[in-house]
Amino acid sequence: MKDMQAQLERLRNEAEECELISKLATNATKKALFAKLADYHRTLAKEVERAIAASS
Repeated sequence: MKDMQAQLERLRNEAEECELISKLATNATKKALFAKLADYHRTLAKEVERAIAASS
């Protein structure tokens, strides 16, 4: 369970970092890419949250 919780935190942090990079990017392609990566990491985090809830 600790591993899943650690992975959840890591995914949340990655999403935040990608969002920040997206906001700071001056290149439209990079901005879109990092926004997409942020969404992807948030989706993964939601899946991990569901798995944690299901195993509790």
